[in-house]
Amino acid sequence: MIRVLLTHVARPLRHRGTVAVLGVLAVALTAASAWLGLRVYERHEEDRRNQDILAAARQSALNFTSLDHRHYARDSENVLNGATGDFKKQFAAQTKQLTKIVADNKSVSEGQVLDAGIARADDRSARVLVVADSKVTNVAAPEGTSRNYRLQLDLVREDGRWLTSNVEFVG
Repeated sequence: MIRVLLTHVARPLRHRGTVAVLGVLAVALTAASAWLGLRVYERHEEDRRNQDILAAARQSALNFTSLDHRHYARDSENVLNGATGDFKKQFAAQTKQLTKIVADNKSVSEGQVLDAGIARADDRSARVLVVADSKVTNVAAPEGTSRNYRLQLDLVREDGRWLTSNVEFVG
């Protein structure tokens, strides 16, 4: 009789132990899934941010290397629309002088971005290296000359847009 009683008591205890182990495993799997899901989401957001940064840098470099005397006001406005800070102020200050130089020389520059890569980025700022070429025609070179640009663009995020705050010519 005692043996029968012990058997009935031992079974529920073993069953409870199995349930407890399964419960701990379920909690651990849920936590691991949540952590992995968060990491995937963060990676997706970072990739999207980087794509936005590269698109803005490419467009800024293209605007900067594509200027035509026949519609220089529009072209310079494109540069200014993608600019901010000191770069915007400097470019705006030089627009009148550049308009005259471009018009006098009948300059046409057709830019092409060959490659771009992010040197560093966070949620508010980025540095992008851009390789671009352009074909430039003017009164001195009516057949055109090729120009190669290696640019370092600093961008900042303002009002949901990535804007160029500085442009430097590098090696």
